[in-house]
Amino acid sequence: MYVVCEEHLPRAIDDFVEVYEQCPDIYRLDQVSFTDWSSPHNCDFCIEPPKYLVV
Repeated sequence: MYVVCEEHLPRAIDDFVEVYEQCPDIYRLDQVSFTDWSSPHNCDFCIEPPKYLVV
C-alpha cells in the first residue's frame, strides 16, 4: 500500500506491479474514508501532502 502525491503516483504503481505482479486499485484520498485508518500527512516518497491511495 502506498499513499502518494500526484508526482509519485506512477512510481507507486510501478512498485506495486513489481511486487504483486498485478494492477493496483487507486483511490483519491479526498473521496474515500476508513473508520480504522487515517491518511498520513506526507507522501511515502516526499514531504508533499498525499492525494492517492494505491492498494
